[in-house]
Amino acid sequence: MRRELYLFALYRVLESALLALVVFSPAGALIGQMHLPRMAQAVAIVYLLASTGLLAHARRLHGGFTPHVVAGLSIDILVVLLATHAMPGAGPGIALMLVFNLAAAALFLPLRWGMAFAGAATIALVAEYAWDRIEQAHAFRPLAEVLMFSVGYFAVTALMHHLGVQMRATQRLADRRGAEAANLAEINELVIRRMRTGVMLVDGGGRVRMANEAAQLLLRGDDDDDLYDQGMHGQTLAQAAPELAMRLAQWLQDGQQNETPLVYGQEQAEVLPRFARLLATSDSTLVFLDDTSMLSRRAESLTLAAMGRFSASLAHEIRNPLAAISYATQLLEESHDLTTSDRRLLQIIHQQCLRTNGIVESVLGLARRERAKPEHLDLVSIARHFIEDYRMIVPEDNAQLRVTTELSQLPAMFDPRHLQQILTALVNNAVRYGHVPGEKPRIAIHLEEEGDAPVVSVLDRGPGIPDAVASQLFRPFFTTSENGTGLGLYIAHELCRANEARLDYVSVPGGGACFRIALAPQHALLPA
Repeated sequence: MRRELYLFALYRVLESALLALVVFSPAGALIGQMHLPRMAQAVAIVYLLASTGLLAHARRLHGGFTPHVVAGLSIDILVVLLATHAMPGAGPGIALMLVFNLAAAALFLPLRWGMAFAGAATIALVAEYAWDRIEQAHAFRPLAEVLMFSVGYFAVTALMHHLGVQMRATQRLADRRGAEAANLAEINELVIRRMRTGVMLVDGGGRVRMANEAAQLLLRGDDDDDLYDQGMHGQTLAQAAPELAMRLAQWLQDGQQNETPLVYGQEQAEVLPRFARLLATSDSTLVFLDDTSMLSRRAESLTLAAMGRFSASLAHEIRNPLAAISYATQLLEESHDLTTSDRRLLQIIHQQCLRTNGIVESVLGLARRERAKPEHLDLVSIARHFIEDYRMIVPEDNAQLRVTTELSQLPAMFDPRHLQQILTALVNNAVRYGHVPGEKPRIAIHLEEEGDAPVVSVLDRGPGIPDAVASQLFRPFFTTSENGTGLGLYIAHELCRANEARLDYVSVPGGGACFRIALAPQHALLPA
């Protein structure tokens, strides 16, 4: 309402200027002869100064409009009374000017105040009429004119007050709706920005008008950090994601959704784009980007949960015959008729029973997410004993295994059962896949120390692993073999994580593969 009050004050300045023009210019003679020229001139000057002051006050006013309106309307009524008496010929025009002032004031004042000022204006007209009759200096104005203006004052005041109430109610409703719309827009923007589904708006010219955080993260390439730090807004889709732009062009042409995912980003996320028109009559397109790898991880987590429950029941079924084998072995060891080679075979059976039971315990611990139990180990001694035990299963004639290191000792903190299982999984893979057809596998366990962190590497001289396969090696249930389960490397990877170690695949120039275990420094992992 501050703007409306300022316009009202500006209109009053125009009224006072018009009155001064009539009083001081020769054009005033056209309206009629002035009865009291000096009074008319004084009223015009004072009214012009007062209206100018009210205009300046309205410019600085920020609240509490009622005193300003009351003061201005009081001056208006007094001016009408004096100017009408001083210029009888201009009386009807001056009285008519007051109609707008009363109507405008009714927008700012309560009804009783507005009606009170309408009554005051009526009293002023009646008083001026009586004043003329008393002086009998000029022709009387008709009483009907006075009454018509009086009725008009009350009618206009009541009508404009009602319109003002409706206007303020409408304004409050509009403000409330505007605030709700602004809040809703902020909520929608926040929801879209935090959605895991990427959302983009592309106009008919192929320019990106909006892209949420998920879309920018999904489409971020290995070398696009500077590009996406500046945002995608205003870029063409062909610049930001050429393959996606081709998909969009294909969809616009034939309307068919391509269900083949696109691969983007440093983590090789599989993104499935879907398209929809923003409006039926619009040439803008909404692009939805679904991360199918996230859905795959959820499916994997559900499968792993089911496997955890299954492994618990399976462990019970394995332990029973395993216990029977171990007990039978102990009974055979008590026999006096066994040869040395027989006793050695029984010892191997007993050791493998213990090892199998350890594998079962590790799988169960992984399913239950049990904490590792690290111990102080000498990795050089562990590696050499592992090769000796492994040669009992895979003879030297079938695979060549060796330990390479320049260290006499390499202390570390690790759960020994977990380390045995990890090395077994890595060496088994190397024996199975890490050799050229027709040649015997050659596998090396290399031990070194980087800084204060021990490193164990399992290397082979095979054909290596393709990049497309290497990126998925540690995913559960991923296998390239018909007889594989896809859990060996995954379990090894998770066991390393449980011991605060990291298992990575490193390609070897010239052929071969290297699985590298970077153990935590000794001071970083203490036994529970």
